Amino acid sequence: MHSDPKEKEQNGDGRMKKDIILAGVGGQGILTIATILGTAAIKRGMNLKQAEVHGMSQRGGDVQSHLRLSDDPIWSDLIPYGSADMILSVEPLEALRYLPYLKEDGWIISNSTPFKNIPNYPPEEEIYREIKKIPNYVLFDADTLANAQKANRSMNIVVLGAAITHLGFSQEEIEEAIKTIFAPKGEAIVEANLRALLAGIETK
Repeated sequence: MHSDPKEKEQNGDGRMKKDIILAGVGGQGILTIATILGTAAIKRGMNLKQAEVHGMSQRGGDVQSHLRLSDDPIWSDLIPYGSADMILSVEPLEALRYLPYLKEDGWIISNSTPFKNIPNYPPEEEIYREIKKIPNYVLFDADTLANAQKANRSMNIVVLGAAITHLGFSQEEIEEAIKTIFAPKGEAIVEANLRALLAGIETK
């Protein structure tokens, strides 16, 4: 795990803007992360655009979603190459797949647990070595942390927890979004996701 001084949350004029590539494998909860961040952004009165570039419904297939959040109007759904503030990935090889989108001082936040859905999946250490070449990264075993919190279906929320500091959202804002989204599923599900979020926050 590598951690540079906290990334500035706003542009020089005080306006907030974040371009985030969400990456993973179908069924790992990428859409849920996007919904939580979008809910928090809307509560702030921000603008957002989201584009699902690969099919969310294809369990086991690679998934990429562009999430753009800004105080100012957003003209395009898609993030240009070399301009993403963050690649937030629940699978390490998928984090590398979208590296061309990351800007020079951007962050990679990624689960280190591989989802080996292809026959020629590269050696894990090679993947980790490539990720660690990026100046700003957090690479950690989110699956184990989720299981330790008895929240084994909330690995994606653990990864989100590790990312929020670098996205300019407070813990309270994300907690409120989680409560809003998961309330219909019952208190136990809400509490499991809040534990998962805290586990991710505490990784830094």
